[in-house]
Amino acid sequence: VPQVQPRVEELSELYRELSQHPGLSAACLGPDLTTQYGGKYCSLYTEWSQRDLARAENIKFCRQYLIFHDGASIVYSGPAGTCSEIKDELLSRESPSGTLKAVLRKVPGKEKEKEKQFLEVWDQNRKVKSIDLTALDKHGSVYDDDLFGCLAWSHSETHLLYVAEKKRRKAESFFESKTPELGTSDEDTGHPKKEDAPVKGEKFVYYEDWGETLSTRSVPVLCVLDIEGNSISVLEGIPEHLSPGQAFWSPEDTGVVFVGWWHEPFRLGLRHCTNRRSALFYVDLTGGRCELLSGDSRAVWSPRLSPDCCRIVYLENDVLGPHQQCSRLRMYDWYTKHTSTVLEAVPRQAWGAFPGIYCGALPGMCWAADSRRILLDTAERSQQDVFVVDTATGTTTSLTADAPQGSWSVLTIDRDLLVARFSTPSCPPVLKVAVLPAAGHEAQTQWICLQDAPPIPGITWGIRTLQPPPEQEHPQYRGLDFDAILMRPSEGPTAQKPPLVVMPHGGPHSVFTAGWMLYPAALCRVGFAVLLVNYRGSLGFGQDSVASLPGNVGTQDVRDVQLCVERVLQEETLDASRVALVGGSHGGFLACHLIGQFPDTYHACVVRNPVVNIASMVATTDIPDWCLTETGLPYKPDALPDPAQWTEMLHKSPMRYVDQVHAPVLLMLGEDDRRVPPKQGLEYYRALKARGVPTRLLWYPGNNHALAGVEAEADGFMNMALWLLKHLQ
Repeated sequence: VPQVQPRVEELSELYRELSQHPGLSAACLGPDLTTQYGGKYCSLYTEWSQRDLARAENIKFCRQYLIFHDGASIVYSGPAGTCSEIKDELLSRESPSGTLKAVLRKVPGKEKEKEKQFLEVWDQNRKVKSIDLTALDKHGSVYDDDLFGCLAWSHSETHLLYVAEKKRRKAESFFESKTPELGTSDEDTGHPKKEDAPVKGEKFVYYEDWGETLSTRSVPVLCVLDIEGNSISVLEGIPEHLSPGQAFWSPEDTGVVFVGWWHEPFRLGLRHCTNRRSALFYVDLTGGRCELLSGDSRAVWSPRLSPDCCRIVYLENDVLGPHQQCSRLRMYDWYTKHTSTVLEAVPRQAWGAFPGIYCGALPGMCWAADSRRILLDTAERSQQDVFVVDTATGTTTSLTADAPQGSWSVLTIDRDLLVARFSTPSCPPVLKVAVLPAAGHEAQTQWICLQDAPPIPGITWGIRTLQPPPEQEHPQYRGLDFDAILMRPSEGPTAQKPPLVVMPHGGPHSVFTAGWMLYPAALCRVGFAVLLVNYRGSLGFGQDSVASLPGNVGTQDVRDVQLCVERVLQEETLDASRVALVGGSHGGFLACHLIGQFPDTYHACVVRNPVVNIASMVATTDIPDWCLTETGLPYKPDALPDPAQWTEMLHKSPMRYVDQVHAPVLLMLGEDDRRVPPKQGLEYYRALKARGVPTRLLWYPGNNHALAGVEAEADGFMNMALWLLKHLQ
């Protein structure tokens, strides 16, 4: 049997090479300019991110391009100059006219000072405003996340809107006594001013937060900067039971439209949870009146205002249930006050028909110039495609049906110039541009590659579809199938008969789309075949597939992965004596199930922040509703622990099968994981150690559920690859 034993130096060199491929994160088109010969052109500003292993951080850089077009097609496009790193920018946004740019910047404090935040305004030649938000002390830190955060220009370009943490009064213990700071005392009495006086006994009060990756987000407020007057005001009129975010200016700048999340009776984790009760609101700037624009019993997000300022589209899900679902596209007419459903959830995916909407957000700029069509990207089984939706008729057209198969994402559309990102499992992200054709002709979209990335040699891939046997069909949702992406090394000593690494995704309601993924590509280059399984319950296959999994975790999803592994070992030339599992979160849950339920198939296992005992997780996670929903039980915030429910949770957990495990297990845990707290992995580690199973645990401080810190990610790959090479000999 050919052996793959690259030395540590070779592995680290391979990882260094592949991890340098940058990701494309944002794009912005400048205003149209006219040449002296009558031709039109515009600039395209793009932001990319890249791992810097030497600095152990993700860096951002920008690159500019020029696009010459005649309104119907792109005549010429190409880069303008080289890349340059972007330092300390938290948010940035061009004004509607394209002549101004707002930037939220963090500035390190001098000596013992705290880090500061500045809001800057730039014109085309210089910085015209720099406002020290920390010194003004009207609010806490500005939110730069993609769930609440925003930086929105008023239509008049005189005001900026953003979200920040509500200012908290200083607190001290009952026995603390401090001299008032200079300038904060009342001139008449010499005592601290009432609003500045610390509140006694409030020093250790607990403040809820919004969970995983949002631990510094508790009480968001909407803030407005008057650019001319250099003044900041915190908007009033927002009901106290709501947390506002994703805000923008209403037509004619009369007020602000925002998404409000209910936070009573308590906050649940919001990251990757598009099922939290929320609604669309309007707050009037003059009277402070707050008005509901959508229903108040659903989950809504991603509101986008049309260029003619007449319509707002947004996404909508049911509250609770699976955290990710097939979403509805809704539209609110600003002047008639009428709300319509543009697209309903799709029960089953069918080729040639719209697959449904499965996306975390609509593109920031998604409207065509006609204020009638919108652009979005969505999973279509195991690939991701771009669609145009006619909001008047609900008809959809794929813009990528005839383009190369892979993963397509919309970055922006402006004046019908469309910018997208494309990648495949063997090709890092590339930048594509096109002109959106007139309505009815969208299928003729011509994509042009603006920034190429050479394909990675030595990797082949394909998508296969599997049908569960009759005895494994879901009684309510019969006829569901699922996919897997198989990557193989096409060169090297193991190319003829490689060992197999099986990777089920997390979620469970997420999906592997056929795009660039660092770990699978690197494992393939090491010499492993990699099987990425989109078991039933994955997104992109219709709402029926999503609904089939809750209540059947630990059985349906486990059997789907095992069926896929057995079928691939039968049909492909792979080394069945060297099969391993790698998985994170729910993928780790499945990996731990599989080594217990099918111990003879697997010879090594690597898990990242795995769920191993749902019963012990329910009281410690930021998403207790997940534990009940996926077990098949109803969730109620006021429900008390129930022995029968705990029994059911334990029954569906990998811990139940730990006595059958004999494959060596490597665990990687994030110390700051709020989603699947590291106590889960520790519980499994101790159970394996007590049974004499070879195990090793890596503990990553400063890392949360994703283990996405540059150092943790790099260390994780090296340890994973060495563990697999060692135990698959």
